[in-house]
Order: sequence, then C-alpha cells, then structure tokens
Amino acid sequence: MTETKKQRSLATFQTFLNTPLETKLRHSLNTDAEQAILKLCQEVAADVPAYKAFLAEQQIDPELINTFEDFQSLPLLNKTNYLQNYPLPCLCRHGHLENCDLVAVSSGSTGKPTFWPRFLSDEFEIATRFEQIFYHSFKADNRTTLAIVCFSLGTWVGGMYTANCCRHLAAKDYPIIVATPGNNKAEIFRIVRDLAPLFDQIVLLGYPPFLKDVIDTGIAEGVKWSKYAVKLVMAGEVFSEEWRTLVSERIGSTNYYYDSASLYGTADAGVLGNETPLSICIRRFLAQNAEAAKSLFGESRLPTLVQYDPTSRFFETQDGTLLFSGDNGIPLIRYHISDRGGIIPYSTMMEFLRDRGFDPEKELKAIGERGVYPFPFVYVFGRSHFTISYYGANIYPENVMVGLEQPGIRDWVTGKFVMEVKQDEDKNSSLSITVELAPTITASPEKEKAIAFSLYTQLLRLNSEFANYVSPENHLPQVTLLPFGDPDYFPEGVKHRYTRDKDKK
Repeated sequence: MTETKKQRSLATFQTFLNTPLETKLRHSLNTDAEQAILKLCQEVAADVPAYKAFLAEQQIDPELINTFEDFQSLPLLNKTNYLQNYPLPCLCRHGHLENCDLVAVSSGSTGKPTFWPRFLSDEFEIATRFEQIFYHSFKADNRTTLAIVCFSLGTWVGGMYTANCCRHLAAKDYPIIVATPGNNKAEIFRIVRDLAPLFDQIVLLGYPPFLKDVIDTGIAEGVKWSKYAVKLVMAGEVFSEEWRTLVSERIGSTNYYYDSASLYGTADAGVLGNETPLSICIRRFLAQNAEAAKSLFGESRLPTLVQYDPTSRFFETQDGTLLFSGDNGIPLIRYHISDRGGIIPYSTMMEFLRDRGFDPEKELKAIGERGVYPFPFVYVFGRSHFTISYYGANIYPENVMVGLEQPGIRDWVTGKFVMEVKQDEDKNSSLSITVELAPTITASPEKEKAIAFSLYTQLLRLNSEFANYVSPENHLPQVTLLPFGDPDYFPEGVKHRYTRDKDKK
C-alpha cells in the first residue's frame, strides 16, 4: 500500500520543522551526491510511467542503471522529447497527478503553457534554500521580520512558491510574518508604512528591476527605507555588482554580503541554488578583477554565481550548458534547461582565488560568522536559445515575430530584429527591440510608435509571464528602426541572432 498524502505531509513537515539548518547542511555535505542521484534515478525509472516509457523508446533497460557512469550515459530530457511527449499524469510518480496538490504554469516560446504540479513535501527542500538566506544572511532566527512577497501572484511559480516557503520558515519558529501584495506597488507601500515599524527588519522578495522600481518610487513618495533595515531576495535576472551597490545605498545598506541574496530558480524544479555571503563576496571580488573573472568563467561578463546542494539538485554540464536532476512533483533526470553556465567545485574555487591573493573565507570571518559552507558553485549566464529575461519574464523571439507580422506593420519590416534589456545611468531596465526596415522604407516616429504598440499588444496576448511579471508602466518596448543591412545589427551574409551580448554596444 502506498503512503497516503496525509502521511507524506506529516512525515516531511515534521522532519523539516525538527531538523536544524546546520544539521541539514552537514548531512548533505557528508552524503555521497553521486550515489544519491543514482538512487533517485533508479526510483524514477521504476515509479514514473513516462520515464519508464522514455527509456524503453531509447532501448535502455533500467535494470542496468547501476553505477554513476551508467547514469551519465542516459539521454537528456527536455520539454520537447519528454514533457510534451507524455500525458501530464504519466510524468508524476505512479502516474497519479492527484498525488500532487498544486500546479504552477510557465509560458513556452509560443505562449503555450507548461504545467508543473508539486506536493507540499516538494516545497520543504526549496524552503531550505530560503532558510539559508534568512538564517545566514538576515539572522531572521532572532530578528522579527516582515517578508513582503513582491513576485507576481497567481499560477506563476515565483509568488506562491516564495510565500509558501516563507510561511514554512515561520512554522519552524522563525519570527517571520508574510505579506503578499505581489507586484502592486501601492499595496507594497501601504504595507511598508503601516507594518514595517513593528518589525526589526523587512525583506522585499522580487525580480531585481521591479524591486529597484519599488525602492525608487518609494523614495519619491517619501518612504524612508533606511528606517526599516531592508533586506532583498531576488530571482530571475543577472544583475551587476554595481547594481547591487546602487540599490543597497538607496535602502541604507552597506553590508553587501549579508543584506541581499539572489536565487537561481526555474518553474521546472523551484530553486536550484542560492547566493550565500561567500558567493557574493567572491562575485564582488571578480567584478573588480575582470581578467580573473574571464579566466574563471570564459567570458568578460559576470554571470550569476550561487552555491548549491548536489544532494538536492544535481548539476552536470554539456557543451557549455547546464543539466540538472532532482525530485519534484515531476521528477527530472538529466534535464536540459538551455541555461548557459558551468559548475565549479568548492576546492577549485578557493584555490583559484588564493592564487590571485584573495581569501574570501578570511574576508567573511572579519565581518560575520555565518554563511560559509563548502558547497560547490554553479554560474549562470542565461538561456542559450535567443531568450532574454525582463523583470523575470522570459521574452522569446516568437512572441516578437507575431507583433511584426500584423497588418499595417509587416510591409515596413524584414522580420529581423534584436531584443535587449538596456539600463540607463540610474540602472533602470527597459525592453529594447531594434527592428530592420524593408529596403525601401525609411524610419519615422509614427512607425516606431505603431510597431511598439503592436509588439506590446502581442506580448501581452502571447506571453503570460510578460503580462503578469512586468508592471504596466514597463510594458511598452523601446523600438529603434534601422535601415536594411545595418552593419552593426543586421550584417548581410551571416546568421542572424535575435539577442545581443550585453557587452556589445
């Protein structure tokens, strides 16, 4: 007889509540991650009908998956060959969708949603990532804390998942109260003004550009952020250390290692890794040492850098992109999410930095005693398939193409365009789309406005993340029209790219 949902809820909740964070992390560090992921793989091959069928189609006998080398030889999963190829219940353990209790939605490249069911027990592993930040960085175990969830609420994964994980921490006896205004700025300010004075600190959780917008708008409306000991939890965007410094100064913070942290998460499996005081310390050093950063990451731009628990989410790399395996409502084995990046063992990172005269462990011990654990690092540049992230929403070329194909627009353009997220001198983000005009067409302000409105209309229609993650005042893209064959954006005779590296001007 299988375990009931009530039994599973009770057992996993009690384990989470009764296991100190230190004990949990030390157990992970002392566990053989390769053996743990092999065990998960064997369970998934036995219990998940879709994965069993997938292996059969690949002529793989699951009984022969007995070593880590066997695991590494398994074919990769992705949305096309796995998630979209089997009925949703078959992707869950024992083929029972009803064993889950919540479903999240992410937008695909054409606006077609992907559904991600999960159960309460799946959230506790992710809640541990939040606990690392709230305990190690914010010392929320002994400070009364108002956690204000500024991610979009609804079926999108960020808001609900974040709110649930923060409530789990409150249930674990952290003095935390959770408020969920979502991305409603007026409601956020009302909560801050009325409730923040009652707490030792407040934590704003949201996408980096939106949090900066909240902070800047609050300053304009007379909010004295420095009165409230503000902390930040972010996700969904790569941001610079200059951005962190600017935003920290505006909330009255000078402790850059401990007053903010970013999560590396996906709708597919929740939070995969999180910034720690140690990873932030390292990233800020690398931000000031471009040659070291390029030597470490292979590029001149700075990726997101987080630490991860390989017994929770096991990372691999292939051709410069990341794979991960982990348990969830839909367990995933060697899942390819097209994120460009890599993994760095802890010892390798420390040796690399010390060879360059920097000891981050010593640096941290001088200002704080928490947040130093020898977990491996994963770095992430972003999606490799011509996708950009804007206020946490994935913007796909296919969405923009539809806007350029509308009557009254399509005769002006070739269909080529470049998407970018640009920042002004004050680090405010905007969605920029540079469009190639047809050979006989000239640019005009009227055409720019018409194209911008068409793109805005189709993005709202096709991309639910864009519609709900991005605040209305940031919906309208900035459109630039360039002549046919512009050598910088639309050179002839080369394969066109729909995105542009941030370090190119």
